[in-house]
Amino acid sequence: MNKATQIFGLRAIIEAIHSGDTIEKVFLQKGLRGSLFKELEQAARKNRISVSYVPIEKLNRLSNKNHQGAVANLSPIAYQDLETVAQNVIDTGKTPLFLLLDEISDVRNFGAIIRTAECTGVNGIIVAKQGAAPINGDTVKTSAGAVFKIPICKVDHIKDAVFLLQSMDIAIIAATEKTDDNVYDVDFKVPAAIIMGSEGKGINPSVLKLVDRRAKLPLLGDIESLNVSVACGAFLYEAVRQRM
Repeated sequence: MNKATQIFGLRAIIEAIHSGDTIEKVFLQKGLRGSLFKELEQAARKNRISVSYVPIEKLNRLSNKNHQGAVANLSPIAYQDLETVAQNVIDTGKTPLFLLLDEISDVRNFGAIIRTAECTGVNGIIVAKQGAAPINGDTVKTSAGAVFKIPICKVDHIKDAVFLLQSMDIAIIAATEKTDDNVYDVDFKVPAAIIMGSEGKGINPSVLKLVDRRAKLPLLGDIESLNVSVACGAFLYEAVRQRM
């Protein structure tokens, strides 16, 4: 993370949270105590900001300043409101195509997905406030700058995005092996949002129950799964093929 996208010190981070700065993650020193420390913990929890408790050596590597046991990474982008983005797409008369990422945790996978999404005309990417990979230097680099060209929205939970998009008549299509349906049999010409699950666990079962359609990619070799960014590209380009 570039030092320009960091802030350090308990009071500075508290003020940044209260002022609405987009904070990706807070690193706190293990075993730290005190009223300011508790205030920062409460502010982060209230705003659903990811917190990691780390040894002081880790904080010293993150920042050579007087960090007081607290360092925060700021996002290089401003996240957008999903309802506003979706309504704007609908108002233009275009057929919406959204991408929901359920706890994609690897920053390079995230960056590669963002790059593919921008290339395939995705109208917006949705992630949850917790459990998602941060947008940091590696994400920006892997996305080839696409992170600055496509709306990225954060929601409290992926379920919130599912319910909102469904209320706007946007079909939710899950990329999952837990189905007999093939991706090439799905109609992507309708308003649609594709959900990709995490690298290890896939789509959360509670989210999977809410989707309108499930689809999988045919796997003809011995390996049972694809890298999530590759699978995402295959789904998105099938949508492009049908819409061209």
